[in-house]
Amino acid sequence: MNGIVSCGVYVPYYRIERAAIGAALGTSAGRGTRAVASYDEDTTSMAVEAGRRALGTAPNVRPAALYFATTVPAYLDKTNATAIHAALGLDPSAGAFDMGGAIRSAAGALRAALDAGRPTVVALSDIRTGLPGGADEREGGDAAVALLCARETDGAPLLAELLATASTTSEFLERWRVPGASYSRQWEERFGEHVYLPLAESAIREALRQAGVETGRVHRLIVAGPHGRAVKRAAAAVGVKPDALGDDLTAVVGNTGIAHATLLLAAALEQAARDEVIVVVSLADGADASVWRATGAAGTRRPGATVAQQVVAGSAVPYATFLTWRGFLEREPPRRPDPEPPAGPPSFRTEAWKFGFVGSRCRACGARHVPPQRVCVKCHAIDRMQPERLADVPATIATFTVDRLAYSLSPPVVAAVIDFEGGGRFQCELTDVDPASVGIGQKVEMTFRRLFTAGGIHNYFWKARPVR
Repeated sequence: MNGIVSCGVYVPYYRIERAAIGAALGTSAGRGTRAVASYDEDTTSMAVEAGRRALGTAPNVRPAALYFATTVPAYLDKTNATAIHAALGLDPSAGAFDMGGAIRSAAGALRAALDAGRPTVVALSDIRTGLPGGADEREGGDAAVALLCARETDGAPLLAELLATASTTSEFLERWRVPGASYSRQWEERFGEHVYLPLAESAIREALRQAGVETGRVHRLIVAGPHGRAVKRAAAAVGVKPDALGDDLTAVVGNTGIAHATLLLAAALEQAARDEVIVVVSLADGADASVWRATGAAGTRRPGATVAQQVVAGSAVPYATFLTWRGFLEREPPRRPDPEPPAGPPSFRTEAWKFGFVGSRCRACGARHVPPQRVCVKCHAIDRMQPERLADVPATIATFTVDRLAYSLSPPVVAAVIDFEGGGRFQCELTDVDPASVGIGQKVEMTFRRLFTAGGIHNYFWKARPVR
């Protein structure tokens, strides 16, 4: 059976103060902040960012499959995991499959990856949105997590070993959303609390029994789910030591839905010592419990910012801007021609460049070309290029401009010319940036984003963002 050899977490840069929601609507929205995906992000692009971080710490492991789960897919009747597959540069022989629709899909995707017996990436990504003033808007949060599941013999040491799993299932109507609806609905809170508690107790008891672990040996208990009261009751009912109940991050990031249980597991593994026992429980249309033994290796292999560092980072976004990004506030469009939707054939022909950000390097003189070329601009050699992936290569701003006329859901547009380390110059848009803070010589990194949507087709490509 597989274990976890690598974790990658992506928490978006932007935050909204709950007090700002309350002030705008004249209600009490509580304290703290929630993470907000930017206007150019969706569940697919966030999954790519999490996947890059997971794969970056286990470069010797070649995934044989990718499972993607979300409650808000960018496409229906089209596999979203294929775009993630292309952006991560996985082998064509690696399968890519969507396993979405509900929060419990996360438990199913992870269980399938652990049972696969081959290296498998699990990407879990969610954008939690509800009606203005509602609980989902106030308490939700946006994030993505990717786990690389494999065996130690596949090329990387384990971060966590699975000791046991257990599930309890019951059909009940507690939370739902019909196709085409823009928000979910939820039954009266006391009903969910009444249903979830016995399911949680049963799953936890059985998982601990299978693992041969007594309650007193549990170092960390993680309980997650969209029903806040049921989560708190279930955590208290287990009877673990009080210090085993860590911060659930809902006060600073929000409840990230399908990603939340795994997000908390990744945060726990960053701090866990060798042989610590971690119990993870997800309450969503039933209860799923898993018991893990940490190896203590996570602290030595951190891909960029840790979960804790990402949580405290970020920049506040106004409530009106948040509503615009989510489509609840429609603003006057620009008086310019609508963007043309990307066409299928050219996107297919340029897949390595468009999704994988693969340039080329001349074998004759070593010059790097971004985008890839057939003819070298330096020595004019023809068809002597080798592909070179640049998505993870740092770059520096050579020059930039702030465009206040171009249309954007987050104006103004900041365009920059960047120079990659090792050669290659490219013009692109900057994102997650304050225009007043941009400067020549600033370090940037590439990030996978959605440029626009036209004709129902999402145009994915790469932008640059400041290195933080």
